[in-house]
Amino acid sequence: MIGRRFHLTYTIQGVRKMLVRNGWSCQVPAPTGDGAGRRGGGRVGEGGVAVRGRLAAARGAWLVFEDEAGFSMTPPQAKTWSQRGRTPVVRVRGRSRRRVSIAALTCYKPGHRSRLIYRPRRDDGRRDGRKSFSWRDYRDLLIAAHQQLGGPIVLVWDNLNVRKAAGLREFAEAREWLTIYYLPPYAPDLNPVEGIWSLLRRGWLSNVAFSTPEHLVQRIRRGLRHIQYRSDLIDGCLAETGLTIRPT
Repeated sequence: MIGRRFHLTYTIQGVRKMLVRNGWSCQVPAPTGDGAGRRGGGRVGEGGVAVRGRLAAARGAWLVFEDEAGFSMTPPQAKTWSQRGRTPVVRVRGRSRRRVSIAALTCYKPGHRSRLIYRPRRDDGRRDGRKSFSWRDYRDLLIAAHQQLGGPIVLVWDNLNVRKAAGLREFAEAREWLTIYYLPPYAPDLNPVEGIWSLLRRGWLSNVAFSTPEHLVQRIRRGLRHIQYRSDLIDGCLAETGLTIRPT
């Protein structure tokens, strides 16, 4: 912004010192509008299970983690700069049930570049409409991932009922290239895709006043495309879980 406005270059550290000298500080903005509200969250306890990719390496397969997340018109809150004593405000649009669900796969294989594959699902806004992915949506996503990766898949995901649907089990049993394992109950700390959601919310979605659902979808796609080109970010999400993939 400084370069575009004043045709000058300035370091990040210099900008920070200048803001502090002029009475600014880093604060979390307060949302306002019809859709403003509190956001809650849970904490994951210590412990977990050791998950290794030896089976995937032995079969020459990709080790794939999957997760689904929903995004609404109310943006995530992140720290930004404002004058001391004046909390920044992000105006949001409320009274909208429209949301976007994203199912994402992080794909790892020793000796290969890590991959991110995702599919969006728009909410049609109807009260009786489906808000999340069905087992057929997961089936189609896995077929597309198999075609893109060009090899067998060892899939790791959580224990949602839709992922244990009879149709999806029959599909998996009929495909030699697909092996499915389930994470322990409530173990988001073992799923690298949770790191993808964190990058997306803290980067491209934070403090953005979305004008329309299309604007929200555009920002989500832009952030996910950026992550797709940065395999080091995808690797970092795996490293954050403490899991390792070791070839036999």
